[in-house]
Amino acid sequence: MIKKYSYKEQDITLDIVMKIEKIVRLVSQKTGKTFEEALGEFYDSNNYKALQNTNSVLWAESSEYIVDELRREWKSRRLS
Repeated sequence: MIKKYSYKEQDITLDIVMKIEKIVRLVSQKTGKTFEEALGEFYDSNNYKALQNTNSVLWAESSEYIVDELRREWKSRRLS
């Protein structure tokens, strides 16, 4: 069962699920990883945690913006 997400008492679950799918597809295309590999890495990211926190309003950003933020996160992890 999918967790329900809401923002200001509005159900945004479908918006978030669709956003996750698009983000993972973009990551998969840009990196050459399978959808499943990209999904696993996304689920392990701080950006995914922020996306789940609907008060952060990251869900309202474009998928491309979130992918850029995700790439910055992964790059900073490698440099640490």
